[in-house]
Amino acid sequence: MRPSSSPSDGLLGGLSGDPGVDAQLTDRALLQAMLDAEAALAGAAADCGVTPRPAAEAIAAQCHADRYDAAELGREAENAGNPVVPLVRSLTAAVPDEARAWVHLGATSQDILDTALVLVTVRAVGPLLGHLDAAAAAAARLAATYRDTVMVGRTLGQQAAPTTFGLKAAGWLVGLVEAGSRLRQVRAALPAQLGGAVGTLAALGPAGPAVAERYAERLRLAASPLPWHTRRQPVLDLAAALGGLLAATGKVALDVGLLAQTEVGEVAEGGADRGGSSAMPHKRNPVDSVLVTAAARRAPGLVGTIFAAAGQEHERAAGAWHAEWEPLLDLLHVAGGAAARTARMLDGLEVRPDRMRANLDATGGLVLAEAVAARLARALGRSGAHDVVARATRRPPLRDALLADPDVRAHLSEPELGEALDPHGWLGSAGLFVDRALAAYRTGEWS
Repeated sequence: MRPSSSPSDGLLGGLSGDPGVDAQLTDRALLQAMLDAEAALAGAAADCGVTPRPAAEAIAAQCHADRYDAAELGREAENAGNPVVPLVRSLTAAVPDEARAWVHLGATSQDILDTALVLVTVRAVGPLLGHLDAAAAAAARLAATYRDTVMVGRTLGQQAAPTTFGLKAAGWLVGLVEAGSRLRQVRAALPAQLGGAVGTLAALGPAGPAVAERYAERLRLAASPLPWHTRRQPVLDLAAALGGLLAATGKVALDVGLLAQTEVGEVAEGGADRGGSSAMPHKRNPVDSVLVTAAARRAPGLVGTIFAAAGQEHERAAGAWHAEWEPLLDLLHVAGGAAARTARMLDGLEVRPDRMRANLDATGGLVLAEAVAARLARALGRSGAHDVVARATRRPPLRDALLADPDVRAHLSEPELGEALDPHGWLGSAGLFVDRALAAYRTGEWS
């Protein structure tokens, strides 16, 4: 079992998680989810005439986490390989004698723990998506506000051609919304697990499938057409969605961190009391960017562990299933923290258009070389225009070098060259793309 306190507690936990999400990931929360599954099982069996109703009610009355010692259950779990076995023993002892035979009827430990992890996930994803929605809303505001704010686009780490900060923010928006949409789809499809010892529900007799359906209904989870003990697609889908979310937030964080570098200085994180250094009083570090980037770096290993565990033998796995539990909870933990910090980072982002323009002009027009070549290509052909402009770029400033070239003067007037060297004239469909992203976001096209 994980530590009984919130994953956000302690010296390091608060750097990677979010209190609202982590409240659903504590040992108490997982224990309550396991008990919710046991109560739903007893109720579903009573609904189908398998278990006496008074026994089901007596079982449900004891399904409250505060009545059990999670730490002790965790210590006892080592003897059985999972915490469900000691929990069932404790629950059985807690109910009246006449109800004890009906505790955990027809289920196996994996049924309860798989279902509990699904419940924990559904409950944690609620506040997580709230943070992600806030991040998307902040990205949308940035895209709209800075729709036409020119800046230099960078490829392979180098200045390339003009773009707009609005388009960059629109890219963040699309990534965040798509990640949220995928996670919502996965959450809605997460199924309850009930199959019994080998996935046949033999202990429930002919009523087994009906009990399984009522069990899912009581828990408000999707019903699976058959047990998924060693068919782990639901868990793989969840891991992939959380990994995609961390990739989307990590992309935003990486861009912000690079744009906030001293030599670039095009944005800065908000918060006057954040980003201090223990050694250098002048520092204003992009703390949220750093922490979200750290979360994104953890994602591939956690997702990889879950995917590596997916190949499971026969009807029940020997170790692979066990390998999923903690990486899944860790993914939820770091995804929650990344979503919350991305929302804060974007909401308070300080954007510096003057600095963006200064960096765009820093190379003396070299970032408009493509635009000039495109104009000259009408007369010199694409290859010839490329060679002429490439020759001029080796003798900056570009405008002077171009004006000194007879091939350029023969085909471009000085005013035409000025137009070609205006970054606003070489933004292509940037504005249209921003508008498309905002329209899709506002109409819920990705929902």
